[in-house]
Amino acid sequence: MTSVISRRLFGACAVAALLAGPAAAQDTVKFGLITDKTGGARFYAEPVAEGVILGAKIINAKGGVLGKKIEILVEDDQNIVDVSATKARKLADAGVLFIFTNTASPATLAQQTVTKETKTLHITPANSADFLTKRLENPYFWQMGPLASQQAATLLSFTKARKYKKVALMSDNSELAQANAGSFREVMKAAGLEIVADEIVQRGATTAVPQMQKVRAARPDAIFQAGILGPEMVLFFKAYHELGMKMPIHGSYNLSIPGYLSIAKDLMEGVTFIDAYDPDKPEVKEFMEIYKKEFGKVPFSLPAYGYDAINLAVDAIKRAGSLDKEKIREAMQATKGWVGVIGAKGASINFGNTRAGFDPNGAVVRVIENNNHGKVVHSGAK
Repeated sequence: MTSVISRRLFGACAVAALLAGPAAAQDTVKFGLITDKTGGARFYAEPVAEGVILGAKIINAKGGVLGKKIEILVEDDQNIVDVSATKARKLADAGVLFIFTNTASPATLAQQTVTKETKTLHITPANSADFLTKRLENPYFWQMGPLASQQAATLLSFTKARKYKKVALMSDNSELAQANAGSFREVMKAAGLEIVADEIVQRGATTAVPQMQKVRAARPDAIFQAGILGPEMVLFFKAYHELGMKMPIHGSYNLSIPGYLSIAKDLMEGVTFIDAYDPDKPEVKEFMEIYKKEFGKVPFSLPAYGYDAINLAVDAIKRAGSLDKEKIREAMQATKGWVGVIGAKGASINFGNTRAGFDPNGAVVRVIENNNHGKVVHSGAK
């Protein structure tokens, strides 16, 4: 599912690296990029990777970082945990300064065992699992995207005026979806909501009607969707319509992936979902112009995650004034008030005492209109 754009960018980087040769290699700083070109995460991993590479191109055009051009080394982990750890080891052995990882959270966790051991700086631009900074204490790892718990809190803030009392939770049985559902569950219970139906569409299922019949019988005020797997989510939306259900649906930021608009075409009208991308934000408008100039089309949120990640890494290098990993690590951890493309107006990335730096009030809620990602209807978790 690698796009023509991605192939062009990856190809350009490969050619640049080939032309650089041994002598010019001393004038570059190596960054590693782990993406999924063929597995189940490719539909969101590749656009994020595209943003990383676009960012490197723009940074290099402006002179690079500390007088050196960025060289991107790309590895495909197929979203397989063991393969992902092996790819991280390969990049660490190649001497990369940073690794950017775009595949699913379980694969990212496996990579951390390597980056912690090798003291390789490690950023995930968009992974949402809360466990990524909790299961392993890795001072060389940072998470930039909205956590699942922050997404749930934002959705509940948006729906507060509707005074829901009973809700249903839908997910699939992938590890990431279950992690997201767990975070949603905790936030809902803390808010005093009764979860009257908690249903799972199994991977490879051919229908979600039985699960949705249980949801309908429970008569919730709304359905919260924490699923990840595309085909299984389509089954959920199809069953919803087949059974004539009318209660509102609120989805995680996975619905911000344009691929869902294609595979669930005309099934999601009026659905609200979490995003971290406000088209009216000045930084977004600037990014859109850069992207349109490069590719001739309007971007969506995922490339912006990658674009922000590499720009934050370069900002930390400049603040450190050095390519020394420890100095850069200290600069990254000290990041405060960094404003990128991603995040609501007024939001910023802050690490301080945490390694998950997304602003708790940085997510927005958008609505699907005419099979497109529509306007922002809410901002923040307050």
